[in-house]
Amino acid sequence: MLQDAKRKLEELGYKNIYLWEDPPGTYYDWHTHQEDEVRLVLEGSIIIGTEERVYHLKAGDMLEVPAGTRHWAKTEEGVKYLCGSKK
Repeated sequence: MLQDAKRKLEELGYKNIYLWEDPPGTYYDWHTHQEDEVRLVLEGSIIIGTEERVYHLKAGDMLEVPAGTRHWAKTEEGVKYLCGSKK
């Protein structure tokens, strides 16, 4: 599954793809990225909020966050996901 997920992100044009894990209770305060970012959840769940909406992502879900979009993230149960970026 990991290789299939990575290939999917590569087909969408994402580079610098890496696996990331956050334990329960992780919180990332409001921030932005200079490039488009993607999160593809493999295990667990994560909540990501933008100024417009809050996303509850679980295994199999993907979220693309455009460059410059203010957002935050938190985990309640912990999560494992793929990250990638593109210009």
